[in-house]
Amino acid sequence: MSKKSKPARPPQGSQKLGVVILAAGEGTRMKSSLPKALHPLGGQPMILHLLRTVRLLKPDAVAVVTGHEAKQVEAALKPQAPLFKKLELICQTRQMGTGHAVTCAQNFIRCFEEIMILCADTPLLGFESLWQLLQIFRNQKYQVALLTARLLNPRGYGRVIRGATGDILKIVEELEASPKELNTHEINTGAYCFQSPSLLNICKTLTSSGAKKEYYLTDAVQLLRSQGGRIGAWICPNADEILGINSLIQLAQAERILSRRTLENLMRIGVTILDPMQTYVDSTVLVEPDTLLYPGTILKGNSKIASHCQIGPFSFLENTQVGPHSVVLYSVAVEARIADHAIIGPFSHLRQGSSIGSYSKIGNFTEIKASRIGRATKVPHLAYIGDAELEEEINVGAGTITCNYDGQQKHKTIIRAKSFIGSNVNLVAPVTIGHHAVIGAGSTITEDVPPETLAIARPRQIHKPKKK
Repeated sequence: MSKKSKPARPPQGSQKLGVVILAAGEGTRMKSSLPKALHPLGGQPMILHLLRTVRLLKPDAVAVVTGHEAKQVEAALKPQAPLFKKLELICQTRQMGTGHAVTCAQNFIRCFEEIMILCADTPLLGFESLWQLLQIFRNQKYQVALLTARLLNPRGYGRVIRGATGDILKIVEELEASPKELNTHEINTGAYCFQSPSLLNICKTLTSSGAKKEYYLTDAVQLLRSQGGRIGAWICPNADEILGINSLIQLAQAERILSRRTLENLMRIGVTILDPMQTYVDSTVLVEPDTLLYPGTILKGNSKIASHCQIGPFSFLENTQVGPHSVVLYSVAVEARIADHAIIGPFSHLRQGSSIGSYSKIGNFTEIKASRIGRATKVPHLAYIGDAELEEEINVGAGTITCNYDGQQKHKTIIRAKSFIGSNVNLVAPVTIGHHAVIGAGSTITEDVPPETLAIARPRQIHKPKKK
């Protein structure tokens, strides 16, 4: 990085606002093979939370600087590209600090008048804070504006050092701070707004420092001030927002904060949550008003819960849709669809591809897998229904199973409407049970059963005298 350079100027016709998100770090303190930016938070990689907030700013383009395990990070980000005017991925092949990461994005930066720099490991930043930072930067015509916060315990953060008149002098990293500087409670959040020419010019003057000989973007503040640049800050009033995630402990703290936000938003729109401390809902889940969530409920992924439902206690739903007026009690459902007025549980398991019809009942210790259960059909207890299609108004007795696997392939069972399946019945697929048929208890059915017939397939009961 040369110390002598002419001030950079944005080209004619440059756009207004570009955003650069730094996501190249390995995150060694996470003690994980997963890149830090991809650690799940509220049901999705943490970087996606920041991207969702950035979208609200309506930037002209966003660049994400990747590095460690870049292909994994890029694969997670590419589906987000259609949501932005432009989303560019830039690889920092050698992780040499935040200043170096910004330099890797200089071709992107020079296309804009204003650049916002954010860190992927601060996913809780809110739109209001970023908007206020951008406004104070624009209105006061600063060369750089920082998002800062005042913490009672600032340990782990770089300190913002101000002069006697309140002017920002520099940012000092905690390991390099003097005892007096460590007593400063205003910290740097890692979010900045720069005038693009000032940023490009100052990055060329950064020098490596510290044991790792890295280039730190924080040094840009002191360098800009030494050149007469104007520096300002917006102090974030909510300390929760600026939490930096550098360990699994901090990730758990962020999860609790985000969960509280999510549950409070649901309660504001009319969802009853009896005990928020024991209820977990991903930020990607939709729940409609007048639904009741009991303690121990966990809702994950892209689940959607309609109005007037009762979920829990102690139910786990992932990527599952539940229709209005349905009940899910002490049960597990993954990638399933539950229609209106259905009753699930207690202790039911709906596996991938299960579709439960209106007014149906799936009861105690019943497992449904890749099957469609028709309207008002009841599988009340102790059954396994796999790879099957059950039409409407069927009753399935306790202990019934569909024998769907022959050791090599899966086969389908079809049960037509208004049939009655007795207890302890084995339906050996492929097999079709006709409408209004009755299957005698204890039968093993290996052939199709015609409509409106009684099928019994079991040894004949015989009586013999007891031997004396």
